[in-house]
Amino acid sequence: MKGQRIGYVRVSAFEQNVDRQLDGIALDRVFTDRASGKDVGRPQLDAMLSFIREGDILG
Repeated sequence: MKGQRIGYVRVSAFEQNVDRQLDGIALDRVFTDRASGKDVGRPQLDAMLSFIREGDILG
């Protein structure tokens, strides 16, 4: 069974372009947190860690 390609992105400013960070990378699912570096809460990182399964590729 082939896994999914999973991406995780954290940007610190709302005006930062997430799409530019993933340009040219084919992913099945992307999790994105918009938080400053000083914030420790990363809800989408937690969601990604709960979602990812053996055989998936984190990109």
